[in-house]
Amino acid sequence: MPHKIMAHMVAFFPDREGSLETARALVDGGASCLEVQFPFSDPTADGPAIQEACRTALASGFKSRSGFSLVGEIRRMTAVPVFVMGYANTVFFHGVGRFVDALKESGADGIIVPDLPPDYDEGLFDAGSEAGIEVVPVIAPAIGEERLEMILSSASKYLYAALRQGITGAYTEIGDGNIAFLQRAGRTGKLLLGGFGISERKQVEALAPHVHAAVVGSAFIRAVLERGRSSVYEAVAAKMRSLA
Repeated sequence: MPHKIMAHMVAFFPDREGSLETARALVDGGASCLEVQFPFSDPTADGPAIQEACRTALASGFKSRSGFSLVGEIRRMTAVPVFVMGYANTVFFHGVGRFVDALKESGADGIIVPDLPPDYDEGLFDAGSEAGIEVVPVIAPAIGEERLEMILSSASKYLYAALRQGITGAYTEIGDGNIAFLQRAGRTGKLLLGGFGISERKQVEALAPHVHAAVVGSAFIRAVLERGRSSVYEAVAAKMRSLA
């Protein structure tokens, strides 16, 4: 049985059509859900590959309104859940309520904003609840027990567990420490999304018993950057199949 993978992609990377090819390849390759990042000029949680993808996407003309249009097109091509990931500045620029309404109109299922945590979210969680959009909290291994308990008691259906501190991209060894963290995070039955530094099948297999889906992102960016004469679709689909 294929493992569940939340496949992360950057809208408009390497350009608009290339990001649609990426979405098709991810779904055809077996992704169980998609995380579509709206690029930002200072992506603080992202490593070099995603930073480069964001720069390329912005140079390709990405704007939030075109991102919503892209999400709508992706939604029409697939039934898998589609989440939008972004940073607080992007949401604030649009306006929290208007951003969530546009997500709803696009057909997105949820949103992940790492720098808008519960109780410091500027109304994002309430707006999501009113619109029927899942707002996914993000936690890291250093989280204290009191704060974790508060987040676990929230109405959020999903929980994104970053497997280590720092930024995405660098390889994460799956061991006793991050498995224990996932067990802490998963004790109330929320659907765990576990990511940061996942690029190989053995990592996905190690995570599978403990998460709803493993999150993979930088590996797909690198597949596009290093594709040689292969098309974007071919490069991404091959990487996706190697993981699922």
